Amino acid sequence: MTSSPALLVALSGFAAGASLIIAIGAQNAFVLRQGLRREHVLVVVAICALSDAILIALGIAGIGALVTTAPVVLDIVRWLGAGFLIAYAVFAARRAIRPGRLDAGGPAATTLAAAVLTCLALTWLNPHVYLDTVLLLGSLASTHGDTGRWIFGAGAVLASILWFAGLGHGARLLSRFFARPLAWRILDAAIAVVMFTLGVLLLVPVLAPLFS
Repeated sequence: MTSSPALLVALSGFAAGASLIIAIGAQNAFVLRQGLRREHVLVVVAICALSDAILIALGIAGIGALVTTAPVVLDIVRWLGAGFLIAYAVFAARRAIRPGRLDAGGPAATTLAAAVLTCLALTWLNPHVYLDTVLLLGSLASTHGDTGRWIFGAGAVLASILWFAGLGHGARLLSRFFARPLAWRILDAAIAVVMFTLGVLLLVPVLAPLFS
């Protein structure tokens, strides 16, 4: 494979990865909030990017076929993920009701352990991660041959790293705006709506037959 086709394959992977990662979701909302509060940003960004890299690699290696042949795995993740998202929505709603103020120089409100566990849960308990990152990206990568699929995956991983790094560390540019208590109430209210909606949507395929 020459350098030109390899570059095109990598760019294709970058575009595909970015299109799936750059979206309103629970994980991005959490990274944004941690970035605004300047709490454990590097660790959170690293977890998100590393998790994506692992999932993309698994998809390229063919693990996606296992997920499709064992739907019970996705069902379990679906229920766990929905419960976690709805619970997180409740906590975000409570923060919206109790306005706060951004104090970059103050003590962290979230412990490192809590940030790590929350980030891992938002990433690995989301069944859409397995459908999009593992199955979809894995399928797209397989069209580029044995060598090209890993180049495609490298492009997708790069998109993930750049997005989460930009989201987490770039959020501080909005710190002046979020020094206002009303801005935090709006953000937390929006996060609560997003988390709750995503949690309910995860359960729709399971609950819909009961009402049909």
